[in-house]
Amino acid sequence: MRIIGVIDLLRGRAVHAKGGCRHAYQPVEAVAGVTVQGDPAVLARVYTEHLGLEELYVADLDAIAGGAEHHEAIRDIAAKGAALWLDAGISTTAQAERGRGRGASRVIVGLETLTSFESLRSIVEAVGAAGVAFSLDLRDGRPITADATLADLSIDTLAREATDAGVGSIIVLDLALIGSSRGFDVPVVDCVRRAAPEVTLVAGGGIRDVEELRRLTSAGCDGALVATALHGTGAAELVRTARHASVHA
Repeated sequence: MRIIGVIDLLRGRAVHAKGGCRHAYQPVEAVAGVTVQGDPAVLARVYTEHLGLEELYVADLDAIAGGAEHHEAIRDIAAKGAALWLDAGISTTAQAERGRGRGASRVIVGLETLTSFESLRSIVEAVGAAGVAFSLDLRDGRPITADATLADLSIDTLAREATDAGVGSIIVLDLALIGSSRGFDVPVVDCVRRAAPEVTLVAGGGIRDVEELRRLTSAGCDGALVATALHGTGAAELVRTARHASVHA
C-alpha cells in the first residue's frame, strides 16, 4: 500500500483540511512531532525526510476555486524529491503542461472542475496516461460537479468514462470524510475498482489507521492519500507498517 502524504495549500499556507469546509481550514501546526506552522516546504520535508514518503499530493485550493496558482510553493515542494501528484483545478492542456513544468509527476483533473471527458482525453493525449490522474470527487458518496450533464452519472459510470479517456490513475476522494478519521467507504472503492480494473487506484478522506489500509487493499486499492493520520506521534509507525507489513494484498 502506497502512502501519499497530503499537503493542502490555502493562501500560500499548508492547512489542515477538515470536512471540505475550505474557508475554515487552519494552518498545520506540527506533524510527527515536528513544528510546521503552516510552511508547505517544511511539511514536505517532514513527510520525505522524517517519514520517508516517496509520493506527495498537493491540493492548491485557491487554484481549484478559480484563484491564483501557488507556483513557488509547488516548486519548493517538488524540490524535496518526492513524486508529486498535483491538483490545481486543472481542466485544460495548458494548465496540465504548466503543472508538469512545475515538477508534477502526475497532474490531477478533478470531477469538481472537469468541463468534459473530451477535455480529459485531450489532456491525456498531451501529457500521457501515466502523467494524468482523474479525481472522482465526492461528498457523502455523491459526485461533486458543476456540470449538469455529469451530475446524474453513477460512480461506476464516471470511473469508466475516465478510463475510456485514457487516464492512468483514479483517485476516489470524499471531501466530507477529510480530516474526520471516520474511515473510508470501502464499497465505493470496490465499485470503482470493478469499473476500472486496470488503473492505479487511490483513496482519500478519513484514512485513520493500518486496519483501514488493510480494508482498502482488500478492495483493490493501490494507495491512500493520508494527512490527519500522519500528524500524530505514531505517524512513523503507520508508514513503516503500511510499507512492510500485512496491508499488502
